[in-house]
Amino acid sequence: MIVTKLKPLKEILNILKEVDKIFLIGCGGCAEACETGGEPQVRQLEQELKEKGKQITGWVVIDSLCNKALVGMRLAYRLREISKADGLLVLSCGVGVQAVAATVDKLTFPALDTISLGGFQGIWPSSERCYQCGECILYLTGGICPLTACAKHLLNGSCGGSDKGKCEVHPDRDCAWYLIYERLKKVGRLDILRKIAQPKNYNKMEASQEIRTSTYWALEFEEAKDESA
Repeated sequence: MIVTKLKPLKEILNILKEVDKIFLIGCGGCAEACETGGEPQVRQLEQELKEKGKQITGWVVIDSLCNKALVGMRLAYRLREISKADGLLVLSCGVGVQAVAATVDKLTFPALDTISLGGFQGIWPSSERCYQCGECILYLTGGICPLTACAKHLLNGSCGGSDKGKCEVHPDRDCAWYLIYERLKKVGRLDILRKIAQPKNYNKMEASQEIRTSTYWALEFEEAKDESA
C-alpha cells in the first residue's frame, strides 16, 4: 500500500491561488485506506475550500486512480462539471495525480504528499511512477513527475545533454522536461515554467511517528516479515 498525508490547508490554498473553480477527485484505493482520499476527506476539503472562497464545481471518488482506463470512464460522466473548473485537485498518491493529468486536459494539483514506507511498492504497468518524496510538486510540472520521468531527477528544466526532445542518459526515451513543456503548452500554462521548485527536503520522505504507529504501517511490515520468514 502507498501511504499519503494531506498537505496543510495553507499550502493547498497557495497551490490553488491562481484558480477559483475546482473539481475534486478522491481515490478509493490506498488513499481511502489512509483516510486521506475517501469521500469523508473529499467532503471535508470541499467545505474548507468553500469557506476560503473557492468554488467547487463537483467531486468524485474513483476506486483506483492509478487505473487510467477507469479514471477516463468515470470522469467522462462528469465532463460538464469538469469543464467549468479551472483545475482539478486530486487526493491520491503521485501516481493517481499523474493518471488524472494524463487523462484530462486541465491543470491538475496534488492535495496529498506521498510517504515512503521503504522497500518495494509493487508494479504499476503504465509509465507513471511516484518517488514518494514527501512533498509533491506535480502542480509545477503539468502532472508529470520530474523525479521519476527524468533520469537525472532535475527539478527545474532539462539538462544540457537533451537532444531534440530525447533524454541524454536514455536516448530512446523522451526527455521528461520536453514532456512537461508540451503538457503545459497544451493547457495554455507555459508561464508555470517560470516558477522555481525549491531543493528537495528528503527528510520528508520518512514516515512520521504518527504513521509508524498506525495500523496500516503495522500490517505492511508484519506481512513483509511473514513473507521473508
